Amino acid sequence: MQKLAQTFKCLSDPIRLRILILLQTEGELCVCDLMAVLKLPQSTVSRHLAYLKRSGWLDDRRNGVWMYYTISHANNLLAADLLDLLKRHGSHSSVVSEDRISLAEFQVQKQSSSSCAER
Repeated sequence: MQKLAQTFKCLSDPIRLRILILLQTEGELCVCDLMAVLKLPQSTVSRHLAYLKRSGWLDDRRNGVWMYYTISHANNLLAADLLDLLKRHGSHSSVVSEDRISLAEFQVQKQSSSSCAER
């Protein structure tokens, strides 16, 4: 029961929902991608990512100084069902549409430099 409560508590924050939807639709993203889309400082984004990772929603990998995050593919049927629900219902949100546009614009800008640090 505690694990179930933790799962729903994790989803109770709009920022974490936006992060999950972005990662679900776009695949692996760097912290700098999420910072640009969410318009939040690195410390805030990292705090939300750490919470999602501790709760079993995300996997991460380091590439130099940059951290990249993806949806965890651990065998968790509840998480898979909830992600499917988020995809079906969250994708129609105007905030989600704006997030996708912001990410696309940022990634175009990022391609013109060799790393997030140069933007």
